[in-house]
Amino acid sequence: MGVTASLTEDFEAQRPRLRAVAYRMLGSVSEADDALQEAWLRADRADTSDVRNPAGWLTTVVARVCLNLLRTRERRREQPLDDTVHVPDPVISHPDGGDPEHEALLGDSVGLALMVVLERLTPAERLAFVLHDMFAVSFDEIAALIERSPAAARQLASRARRRVQDHAPAPDPDLQKQRVAVDAFFAAARDGDLDALVAVLAALPIPVLHGPRDVAAQAATIAEFARFGRPVLVNGTAGALAIADGKVFSVMAFSVVHGKIVSIDVLLDPDRVAELDLAVLDA
Repeated sequence: MGVTASLTEDFEAQRPRLRAVAYRMLGSVSEADDALQEAWLRADRADTSDVRNPAGWLTTVVARVCLNLLRTRERRREQPLDDTVHVPDPVISHPDGGDPEHEALLGDSVGLALMVVLERLTPAERLAFVLHDMFAVSFDEIAALIERSPAAARQLASRARRRVQDHAPAPDPDLQKQRVAVDAFFAAARDGDLDALVAVLAALPIPVLHGPRDVAAQAATIAEFARFGRPVLVNGTAGALAIADGKVFSVMAFSVVHGKIVSIDVLLDPDRVAELDLAVLDA
């Protein structure tokens, strides 16, 4: 068997993992797929005769492609992020779950709130956190990718980890408990019950939800959303699509911790919503 044939088999065997790495790095399914294509072209041209760990080597190839894309994205950004929150591309699944492709992409827990926090990291911080904390890549390997020392790579991951822990706490693992909180949220909004709405919201200092009463003040808008809402999973956690006249016009993702909603991320951009893969909902 030739080197090319062997590399092809290794790449295809690792594709789900590599795609998961790229999605966490880039926050876009389509960009992740493009990154995999670019990584394959680079790998196919490389001398792999000394590669002893194909899975690890391919991970670093994909990570390098993603890092370059993030750096390019950062240079093109005219304004700093500040308080502006970019909502990454959500992965929409049937409310009962069970989609193997989505489960492979998202892994244990890659909620949209986490992806929003990753968007606020520098490219080097994001790479260090994603590769080390999510995929167990050593700091020695990460250091080589970002051209810094292993100690510096460790520090970058630590800094990113603190931001994730502060702003994207791990959601309740029980989807039914998540759904109970989200249903209570929409019911209170429909009824105009401000106290009930506040009761289901946690008072946590997070970037998207600035406080229970800030969200409650938008009850009329939320009530309108609730009228057209359809339950779904958004990045593996409880969420909803707003559908009117057969067309999806918005996505809401919730983070529920200890029975309370701690963050709400909303995607309203009609062009981006139109590009979402919703085929699984028709199954």
